[in-house]
Amino acid sequence: MRIQSAELRHLRMGLKSPFETSFGVEVDRECLILRLEGDGHLGWGECVADRAPGYCYETTGTAWHVLTEFMLPQMLGRSLVSPAELRQVLRSIRGHPLARAAIEMALWDVHGHAQGASLARLFGGRGGRVEVGVSVGIQPNVDRLLRVVGDYVAEGYTRVKLKIKPGRDMVEAGAVRQAFPDLRLQVDANSAYTLEQARVFREMDGLGLLLIEQPLAEDDLLDHARLQAQLQTPICLDESILSARHARQALELGACRIINIKPARVGGYAEAIAVHDLCREQAVPVWCGGMLETGIGRAANLALASLPGFTLPGDISATDRYYDVDIAAPRFSLNEDSTINVPDGPGLGVSIDLDALDRFTLRRAVL
Repeated sequence: MRIQSAELRHLRMGLKSPFETSFGVEVDRECLILRLEGDGHLGWGECVADRAPGYCYETTGTAWHVLTEFMLPQMLGRSLVSPAELRQVLRSIRGHPLARAAIEMALWDVHGHAQGASLARLFGGRGGRVEVGVSVGIQPNVDRLLRVVGDYVAEGYTRVKLKIKPGRDMVEAGAVRQAFPDLRLQVDANSAYTLEQARVFREMDGLGLLLIEQPLAEDDLLDHARLQAQLQTPICLDESILSARHARQALELGACRIINIKPARVGGYAEAIAVHDLCREQAVPVWCGGMLETGIGRAANLALASLPGFTLPGDISATDRYYDVDIAAPRFSLNEDSTINVPDGPGLGVSIDLDALDRFTLRRAVL
């Protein structure tokens, strides 16, 4: 596989409703969309970096810079047997996993078309359907939160994740649990707390939560281990896990009992599969996180989530959860059993709406 050209686009897409987390509110979503061409095939990738460095240090601006100035020039014209070889090709470049993951996703799409195989098949997944949940941002008040959660439950979601932050945590989670006693419920702090605030999470032990996601700083495995020792509820790490090595260290320290695998955060699907394999060997549950992806990234995440170790519902909600207009088809819909179908066509298994892509494009570069 030899890639001859690349096209990078910076997009801004309106969300159906504002999405608030502990690090801010998003009304529009920005991302980068990459198209690679090689050996007569096209491949599409998505860089999930946002406009601001809230979730991590990467932004659409930094990713654009590192992709156009360093990563893409370094890999164009190189021969690759497998997309997993990208790590070796870019070994001289440090960091920027979200940018790396965009290239690798597009390479997997090219490879899938060349092989006539779906990403689920290339990854070793089962295909079919995967169980999913929905992530609910911080709401203006408890009444509004209960209405939003109720609407998603009525749509068929059987697992709900609540975003929390200091002062907007136990009351909200407790109200949702009281209103929906049988709901598979979890919370996500996005690193908003310190170990000195452990009391909040000890109180949550009585709510029967599926997990507590990333309560403490992303670079602090030790305090997560100290907190996990105080709790019955499993801690799940997200931002702390940047590779299979980080996952191994977190598990050895007892810093978590569950891992959220986001392919972009670990630099691509090859490393995501490595994290999955490590956790499966140790009987540690994993699930696939989401970053408000378009249908491009959503398709790839569904393929990953069909691997056998993904035993918990992922944040891969239906397209209608986020966008009135998407750039990929078909739109992903929620089945009655809180699942979404895994694409089974070659590569990503989706087609691109070029008119919509043009409508949302802020800038474009061709290499």
